[in-house]
Amino acid sequence: QVQLMESGGGSVQPGGSLKLSCTGSGFPSNTFCMAWFRQPPGKGREGVAAIDVDGSLRVADSVKGRFTISRDKDTIYLHMNDLIPEDTAMYYCAADRTKVPATMLQYPPSYWGSGTQVTVTS
Repeated sequence: QVQLMESGGGSVQPGGSLKLSCTGSGFPSNTFCMAWFRQPPGKGREGVAAIDVDGSLRVADSVKGRFTISRDKDTIYLHMNDLIPEDTAMYYCAADRTKVPATMLQYPPSYWGSGTQVTVTS
């Protein structure tokens, strides 16, 4: 059974930084593309960044230059800098065996974590 466990969310002031982590289990190591999505209050879910086992990645234009994604086997990280109030959202980890980073952010992946809340407020 595939499981994704996120951690690292919290409350931060504008301009601050946070690092989210997600560890996957229940699937063969280094076989799934993994990604971060977010859902702001009252809005739909959007893709933030995705990374494949070969290191290829995709970052959404809305966060490019401020957020980066990295990976260590079946753990991925979202490094968030220069946070703004609009980054406030529930952040979800996702995984899929058949997708690549571009399609991970376009089409709903197969597996999801339960999410971690990020709040940016002064």
